[in-house]
Amino acid sequence: MMWESVRKASIKRLLVRGPNWIGDAVMSEPALAALQELFPSTEITLLVKPAIAELLRGHPALHQVLVYEDPGRHVGITGKWTLAGTLRRLRFDLAILFQNAFEAALLTFLAGIPRRYGYATDGRGFLLSDPITVPERTKIGHQVQYYLDLLRPLGFEGPPRSPRLFLSDEEERVMDRRLAETDIADPDLLLGLNPGSTYGGAKRWLPERFAETADRLIREQGSHSGRRVRVVIVGARGEETLGRAVADRMQIKPVQLSGYTTIRELMAVIKRCALFLTNDTGPMHMAAAFGVPVVALFGPTDSRTTSPFGNGHTIVRHPVECSPCLLRECPIDHRCMTRISVDEVYEAAVRQLRTRNDECGTRNAKSDSQHSSLSTHHLPLRGVTVFLDRDGTLNRDNGYVTAPDALELFPGVVEAVARLNRAGVRVVVITNQSGIARGLLDHSTLEQIHDRLRALLEAGGASLDAIYVCPHAPDEGCACRKPGTALAERAVADLGLDLSDAYMVGDQKRDMEMARAVGAKSLLVTTGPTSAQALADLQAEGRQPDYVASGLIEAVEWIIEDVKARQSVTVDRSQ
Repeated sequence: MMWESVRKASIKRLLVRGPNWIGDAVMSEPALAALQELFPSTEITLLVKPAIAELLRGHPALHQVLVYEDPGRHVGITGKWTLAGTLRRLRFDLAILFQNAFEAALLTFLAGIPRRYGYATDGRGFLLSDPITVPERTKIGHQVQYYLDLLRPLGFEGPPRSPRLFLSDEEERVMDRRLAETDIADPDLLLGLNPGSTYGGAKRWLPERFAETADRLIREQGSHSGRRVRVVIVGARGEETLGRAVADRMQIKPVQLSGYTTIRELMAVIKRCALFLTNDTGPMHMAAAFGVPVVALFGPTDSRTTSPFGNGHTIVRHPVECSPCLLRECPIDHRCMTRISVDEVYEAAVRQLRTRNDECGTRNAKSDSQHSSLSTHHLPLRGVTVFLDRDGTLNRDNGYVTAPDALELFPGVVEAVARLNRAGVRVVVITNQSGIARGLLDHSTLEQIHDRLRALLEAGGASLDAIYVCPHAPDEGCACRKPGTALAERAVADLGLDLSDAYMVGDQKRDMEMARAVGAKSLLVTTGPTSAQALADLQAEGRQPDYVASGLIEAVEWIIEDVKARQSVTVDRSQ
């Protein structure tokens, strides 16, 4: 049966079997987010090992996460049958397999899931109702693209965007307090070192070279920047000895957290870093997902497929005749890694820090340190304006917001706005508030609501340049109610904006129509209660938005990439 014969609306419950490795899971995240766009009314469940469950906890595309405990209660034939029974009771309509193993297909077959969709790898094609041909090996592409290509027969279109991860504000505050206890202060420039590799020793650069590079950066960049440079060593459980080996070789002692963090804590400390120096391993992809500039050392693995995704990262490697071999341990002299010198890595790190400092020079030291992890990939966006709708875009739209306590921001909104702020973007909210005309609230209450909005943003280092409100009812015929352009024109006059470089992000059709009227690019977020209908109406009229995003943080990613493309910033950092 062909996939096209099945209506997506009939898929009520969808199971995704995620990858087992941290790095692969991060690189599959754009495909996970794309499923939310392809199946907007479907409950999406993720089946993964415990570490990946922690990594992707709180992802907005997910209804629930099931933990696959092997080793544990799902080990062996009996355990697999138990897990299949659990899946059978949940009555999934479709399983999509990001994992390539035979076992993934077998489990979903035993669970009686009628549609089983995945790449025809590992001899499992006969277990899949929809086997997808694996891309040709001659067409080498990034692993992010590999996962997204799996979804193209389902209707996915468009270029890949960068992976992203999600942390709560409380998780970040807890890590800030933990680092403060080790004498890492807000103004300090924090450098992350990741000398390990769970996959095997072949991917590891020498511990003494990590130590020497870190010492040089502390001494020389500290004096150059006028700020104290601190180093934190991170790594997986079991890498405690390796972390200590690096720390013991350093003249200026770092904070040694390698092996002493949970997955969520590891994410939080990486996000705090201003620069991340690492081998090719899972934490490297975490850093890239948080926008932290990365210097990545590659040897036996292929940087074309597993490099940190996105711009603003540096790959250091020496091409040798036996690389990439993809071996866990080197059978000869480890030449691919030993030929990488301290000088090369130090200079790569200095270039990253210099670029960062040049573009962050107008920010005070405290703000710079607090939010350096939300890098804009070194692209100044000054002169760009982003108009934001409010209800359904910044906060949940459950009807009229008539009291300050009723305002609930979506996850990632504060982070997204802060990222625009640090890039120099003007951020302006334009919102229709007919509740005033209907007598549901007055201007004073609306101002209190907006005071709460500003306070929630400011608590995370974000701010708005202005908020413009239309208080009129839809039938009053005013020029300020979207899709009318009067409020955008007022913002231009008040703030001196240039609409030749503007974007509008909203969840309704009228937001997209206002964008078109003022010449801005339009981004529809699917977080509003009527977003799906708005998109359908626009498509029926042949007026597709410039981009459809699952939320504001994805919309901001797209805006940044779009500006970079138009400004033709093509810096090759792989040399």
